[in-house]
Amino acid sequence: MAKRTFSMLETFLIFLLVLMTAITVALLSLLFITSGTIENHKDSGFPSTQSSPTTVGSTASQGPAHTNGATITQAPPVVSTPEPPLFQNFSGYHIGVGRADCTGQVADINLMGYSKTGQNARGILTRLYSRAFVIAEPDGLNRMVFVSVDIGMVSQRLRLEVLNRLQSKYGSLYRRDNVVLSGTHTHSGPAGFFQYTVFVIASEGFSNRTFEYMVTGIVKSIEMAHRNMKPGKIFINKGIVEGAQINRSPSSYLQNPESERARYSSNTDKEMVVLKMQDLNGAELGLLSWFAIHPVSMNNSNHLVNSDNMGYASYLFEQEKNKGYLPGQGPYVAAFASSNLGDVSPNVLGPRCINTGESCDNANSSCPIGGPSMCIAVGPGQDMLQSTQIIGRIIYRKAKELYDSASQEVTGPLVAAHQWVNMTDVTIQLNSTHTVKTCKPALGYSFAAGTIDGFGSLNFTQGTTVGDPFWDSLRDQILGKPSEEIKECHKPKPILLHTGELTKPHPWHPDIVDVQIVTIGYLAITAIPGEFTTMSGRRLREAVQAEFATNGMENMTIVISGLCNVYTHYITTFEEYQAQRYEAASTIYGPHTLSAYIQLFRGLAKAIATDTVANLSRGPEPPFFKQLIASLIPNIADRTPIGKNFGDVLQPAQPTYRVGEVAEVTFVGANPKNSAENQTHQTFLTVEKYEVTSASWQTVHNDASWETRFYWHKGLLGHSNATIQWHIPDTAQPGIYRIRYFGHSRKQEFLKPAVILPFESASSAFEVVTAW
Repeated sequence: MAKRTFSMLETFLIFLLVLMTAITVALLSLLFITSGTIENHKDSGFPSTQSSPTTVGSTASQGPAHTNGATITQAPPVVSTPEPPLFQNFSGYHIGVGRADCTGQVADINLMGYSKTGQNARGILTRLYSRAFVIAEPDGLNRMVFVSVDIGMVSQRLRLEVLNRLQSKYGSLYRRDNVVLSGTHTHSGPAGFFQYTVFVIASEGFSNRTFEYMVTGIVKSIEMAHRNMKPGKIFINKGIVEGAQINRSPSSYLQNPESERARYSSNTDKEMVVLKMQDLNGAELGLLSWFAIHPVSMNNSNHLVNSDNMGYASYLFEQEKNKGYLPGQGPYVAAFASSNLGDVSPNVLGPRCINTGESCDNANSSCPIGGPSMCIAVGPGQDMLQSTQIIGRIIYRKAKELYDSASQEVTGPLVAAHQWVNMTDVTIQLNSTHTVKTCKPALGYSFAAGTIDGFGSLNFTQGTTVGDPFWDSLRDQILGKPSEEIKECHKPKPILLHTGELTKPHPWHPDIVDVQIVTIGYLAITAIPGEFTTMSGRRLREAVQAEFATNGMENMTIVISGLCNVYTHYITTFEEYQAQRYEAASTIYGPHTLSAYIQLFRGLAKAIATDTVANLSRGPEPPFFKQLIASLIPNIADRTPIGKNFGDVLQPAQPTYRVGEVAEVTFVGANPKNSAENQTHQTFLTVEKYEVTSASWQTVHNDASWETRFYWHKGLLGHSNATIQWHIPDTAQPGIYRIRYFGHSRKQEFLKPAVILPFESASSAFEVVTAW
């Protein structure tokens, strides 16, 4: 191998990396005098015994337990919530839907998904929502909850805390086996809600402020769905979505057997599954759908919190059904949940070298001039916002078509099966004579390369199957050498980070992972704890469907629900793993990860089909770490310029605007993260129209509207400005309008606790006209 030389820029970046790593290690040592403080959460609704039943509707008593010296806290006192009256003599299900805000911080926090240093939140484009669906059999006993959340992924900590609070309120009604939490995978939501060190570092610390906001929102959406339950029916439909996706690792896909690929017309899953929910009178309640696409239309230059293309589809559907309501309000709930999106991109114009315009759709996603950092996929719009809306509208239109024509009713019992599994030690029976095993977690070199949707910050390349002596040496000096066992287990992956052997201040990756299936009649929802590639999803669906059929449940419809319950990066096929592109390098449990999941989910399917769910082992409980690395961004008092107050207008609106123009006002601002602590106001902005007949201002837009933008400009020593834009749509009615700003300032007096104070302000009135 030729000797490698480094440019001055690379040398400087390497020096910075070493310096930052040393500082991080030192800070961790200071922050954690003792490490590994854990709490095996008893928030699942079951006692801590291996014999606990896992059938839907089962109950169990709570008792003290101890595991390997780790503290297991007592379950909180159960405060039972009265059941809504249920009407039993009907054919169908009890159905409840609920939606609640779970946005969290919109400033001073990293956005989760691209792992790009400096991509921190600086405002809001749209709110993020938790959308919950509670479905129960007519007698109300067997039930399930599915929640689709506008966040990057569901963290284990998030799920454990949600289950804990549900148990406190409902006892054993909602539990680890019948509650599914799924992230839409937007890359434009706040980070900071994780407990494993890799994700805490990517988040630049743990944000209890955001964590609490998200947990509260998820639980609230479930509570709303629980209260709103009514007898109804569910209808299912399926259809092909064209023009919304491409495979971003086509060379990896081609590694799969030709005979297998020949069975499919595309290298992405184009099928959308839609559930239509209505009450017995035909009144519409909600939509729940699954479709495989990465919500990365908003690229890694974005700094506004938003729900990306899948969120835009929800926005369009809910606005149509909740006419007369502001976004985020109204009884109808439409969720567009994630599926096997691992190698699926919405940037349909494909990867091109941004400096030359030529295609870089090659095995290394690299350009002749500039390398991987020049290879970026875009489209289909002129900018990322337009692309988001184009893709979101394609998804929305297909969902609407399928929804309107849905006529096949879903009938049958509700059953749920769940296990916790140590994914680092699963033995897979390949055939009668050969077994293989999963590995302790590790990330490969190509993980650091990123993808065509967002490249890495250092000069790593996708498809790397040989390590680099420099990076290996640097890793060994800072983190220690990976063992021969882990290196051998992960081959041909060259290990960049041996996360499964790193435990300070806490484990870097999860060992204990959820596997779960919930069936609604002939529909089986497989809750996947990560990102399956296209072919991985196809193999799992086929295997689970075959297992059901073998045990007497034929013609089951299998849905892959992605990013559920705990995040474990990607899952490729064994063949794709050999190519070691980004997705394979991020398959943390080794080359046989998919085979392990197929074996585990087949076990759940068999248990459901043979009515032996109660005999399933619950598995080892996951930990709940108490002491986490706090955000390194300090909380400081907000300040105003001399002679100014919070909310004072610095740049006023113009007297008149035409439709299609942008009304913009800048105010004296305060840090928006304060509003995640004190939620006096439910929006940062409103656009209001003056109604002459009532002599009052009526709100026509809020910060959940895609027509508005809220930008926060951070200054020095607590000073900041807030700019609000209204992109006036063609549908805007002529008249007199104003823009209002709602915020919270942090007041800090010497030796006194900080106080969060609400304030509000308004622009001068301006006129909107259709033409000059």
